[in-house]
Amino acid sequence: MAQHTPEEDAAEGTSASAAKPVSENVQPPGTFAGLAQEMAEKSTLVRKENGEIDLLAAAGGIRGIAESVVPGLVFLTVFTITGNLSWSLGGAVAFAVVFLAFRLAQRTPLTQALAGIAGVALSAFLALKTGKAENFYTIGFFTNAGYIAAMVVSIAVRWPVLGLLFGYARNEGVQWRRKPERLRAYRVATWIIVGVMAARLAVQLPLYFAGAVDALGAMRLIMGVPLYAFGVWVAWLVSRPVKAD
Repeated sequence: MAQHTPEEDAAEGTSASAAKPVSENVQPPGTFAGLAQEMAEKSTLVRKENGEIDLLAAAGGIRGIAESVVPGLVFLTVFTITGNLSWSLGGAVAFAVVFLAFRLAQRTPLTQALAGIAGVALSAFLALKTGKAENFYTIGFFTNAGYIAAMVVSIAVRWPVLGLLFGYARNEGVQWRRKPERLRAYRVATWIIVGVMAARLAVQLPLYFAGAVDALGAMRLIMGVPLYAFGVWVAWLVSRPVKAD
């Protein structure tokens, strides 16, 4: 039966001081490994003092979750109650603007809020232009498909995305690529997230083509942050460094 050893607990980073890469893992700028390190350092993946992943932080924190969920929830609620597409779209865009205004007022990073308002605005434009409420969700399908393609390519070229993110969170850098068992673990972890995104498309596309806006909106909320956080948690557990007795 597999057990964690003290050395492996150290690899997991059970202390707060291990949460950031040490100098031996610093990669030369301009290289692929260097770009991977920059991406990992900017990610929202955070370890707790016990070495476990902070799922709330991984999902973007409370504010990030609100910025991701509330516009879609407002759209679905208003459309379900009134059936008025313009009001529904207006409400969704208005809340996205409010979130951006809060970030501007507090002088916090705008990247997530700008991406959110751009996505909501484009989704609203497509729905209004076509007169079909279900087209509010079209951008999400292309986004999911793009992520799936990128992750599958990363697995094929032996640079699985979850390895890049988890590797630095665990203070492994990119050294895990030299160990077949670690590379295999991170490929499996990346396939798990691919499965999450593929499941979204498998469930939501039939609802889109059926024009079932209410059901599509509900599935979009359920299979959004909650399912993603669950997938990240499972991927983290599956890729943990363990040693058989």
